[in-house]
Amino acid sequence: MDNFKDIRAYRVGWLLTICDFLIAFPILWIWSLRTTKGIRLDYLGDRKQIEQDIKHGAFFMTNHRDIVLDSAWLSLLLRCKYFIRPFIGIGNNLFAYKWIEILVRFNRCFVVKRGAGAHAQLENAKQLSAYIRSLREEGKSIWLAQREGRAKDSNDLTQPSVLHMLTLGEEDFYENVKALNICPVSITYEFDPCDYLKAAEMQLKRDNPHWRKSKRDDVKSMHTGIRGEKGHVVYRLTPSINPEIDAMLAEHPEYRNQPMHDQLQHVCDIIDRHIHRGYELFERGTEFDAYIESRLALIDIPNKDEQFLREKLYEMYKFPEINFQKSLKFKDESLEK
Repeated sequence: MDNFKDIRAYRVGWLLTICDFLIAFPILWIWSLRTTKGIRLDYLGDRKQIEQDIKHGAFFMTNHRDIVLDSAWLSLLLRCKYFIRPFIGIGNNLFAYKWIEILVRFNRCFVVKRGAGAHAQLENAKQLSAYIRSLREEGKSIWLAQREGRAKDSNDLTQPSVLHMLTLGEEDFYENVKALNICPVSITYEFDPCDYLKAAEMQLKRDNPHWRKSKRDDVKSMHTGIRGEKGHVVYRLTPSINPEIDAMLAEHPEYRNQPMHDQLQHVCDIIDRHIHRGYELFERGTEFDAYIESRLALIDIPNKDEQFLREKLYEMYKFPEINFQKSLKFKDESLEK
């Protein structure tokens, strides 16, 4: 009996590899040339150590900017550099049409079920957690965003609920996290093509707390993210967090006996420091003000609050710099080599 039939990625072996190099990857490279000024794979810390960390499979946990391209371009870079193609978690809220689900599952994507009742959410989380553990036991690499959905204001913080889902059913939380071999990855876009859509969503949510995105909104975000200009794009790999977990527990053995929400937060903090330290910070000259005004002009919503929207647009480009500066206050030898 296949316990993961409704969520697992479809495996087609050699056919997938052929499709990668003849169809998927050429399309991604062509699209990168059309919509970016270059995509770079970089490293934070000892590159040899990072490569050793991912040699037998890693759990790539990243911040989240674009619905489609974050994982697609990382997969492309890892495939070309290390012949690694991670399995990718994608929310079923993005399956506006059945053919989208079929297509992505044939491209090593597994389904993250969302939008169910409390009991169903727990059962879905248990199923997903077991599936992910089965992939890691086979030495497979995995990509998952650090939170459910994108951080619209670019304040990238790992959601404890994501880590909790990954460790359901296991007794020793820290050992289970280490078994995943989490290697955080920072993703930086010089310009976010969906910035004006995110700002609009923030006002709509402010004006109506019950407002929810429709499937049509998700499709528009996917379309805009794929086709929009992004400037320079940088993916920065960081080392496995396992040595930091060991060092933390050696210094604070009492952490093993803390309530679960505290244990979760300790690991989230480690992941966040890796991601924040890995940002690529871009110079923003006086022409950036004109850019913000051009994005503001694209927003078409009822009762448009230009002052609020302008603040949110600036905010989403400022938060990475703020978090980067905060991360420098923590000494982390693995990232300073």
